[in-house]
Amino acid sequence: MGLWDKIRGEFIDIVEWLGGDTETLVHRFERYGNEIKYGAKLVVREGQAAVFVNEGQMADVFTPGTYTLETQNIPILSTLKGWKYGFESPFKAEVYFVNTRRFTDLRWGTKNPIMLRDPEFGPIRLRAFGTYVIKVDDPAVFIREVVGTDGTFTTDEITGQLRNHLVSRFTDLLGESKIPVLDLAANYDELGEFLRERMAPEFEGYGLIMSSLLVENISLPPAVEEALDKRSSMGVIGNLAAYTQFQAAEAMEKAAENPGGMAAGGMGMGMGFAMANQMGQNMNQPQSSGAMPPPIQQPSTYWVAVDGAQTGPFNMDTLKQQALAGRLTRESMVWTEGMANWQMAKDVPALVSVLGQVPPPIPPAPPAAPGA
Repeated sequence: MGLWDKIRGEFIDIVEWLGGDTETLVHRFERYGNEIKYGAKLVVREGQAAVFVNEGQMADVFTPGTYTLETQNIPILSTLKGWKYGFESPFKAEVYFVNTRRFTDLRWGTKNPIMLRDPEFGPIRLRAFGTYVIKVDDPAVFIREVVGTDGTFTTDEITGQLRNHLVSRFTDLLGESKIPVLDLAANYDELGEFLRERMAPEFEGYGLIMSSLLVENISLPPAVEEALDKRSSMGVIGNLAAYTQFQAAEAMEKAAENPGGMAAGGMGMGMGFAMANQMGQNMNQPQSSGAMPPPIQQPSTYWVAVDGAQTGPFNMDTLKQQALAGRLTRESMVWTEGMANWQMAKDVPALVSVLGQVPPPIPPAPPAAPGA
């Protein structure tokens, strides 16, 4: 083997990345100090992209396939190297392999409760969590804006920042939606889609796309959930008096089956009698059917015209007194709510009984007999 062949053997002639796991987003191809041979093979597998960087400047980007590294298919790098005339020589360049597959089951959630005002419960605190899926859409932008010179870049190095963006936008979205707490479960899909659309421009700035976002749960504090459970239990029980009777009957049965001694038996009997007495009192109490009584009707009142001026309003008792005193007559003009115009008292059916209590006028005395 000649000296030139030996030197050429120190150059790398195959550039590829065989690795790839569920967390690595970017892997820098390590040359171990060797240069890349001109005419070397570049192998980019499905779910990968290869980005060449020369002295800090972004060069060519390769999609899946097998390439021969020559000036024809590395035009940007050739320009940066000054190979205007196809100068064939080994070269140094950083090669970053970007994992372009989807990264699934990335978690997001609120570190602190979200303060909101609910129309039914008032001020409340909510926690939320879910998952999302990301994918590198523009490898060059992703390396330039996020990775930099990091040789191995994993999802843990960016998910924290993405989670902060998601929680901030979700908090704003939840506050603007004004959806009642009890209706949130019916809107998980809509909230997730709205949040994904709102986050799209920010992810594009990192060279990423978020293909899916799920809201898995929005929960209340434990104390509030416990109170809500009690409220639900009361609704399931329904008639509380009937439930109390049932509980008392079961307690009496258990007390009667108590195999204890005389003292225990006497205590059990006493408790049984007390429960039976309580049950009897509950059974004697009228049970509410749940129907509301009809509203109490308000007594009618009337206005009365006196010397061209309205007086009142007067209830029926007052009108009876005025009729007896002669201040209310059959020709008096009256009005009450529901009447279109003033009417004579004698034409109002409700006042017939009032005017009927007034004795008719005393007839005039008969004329005296002649010669009396």
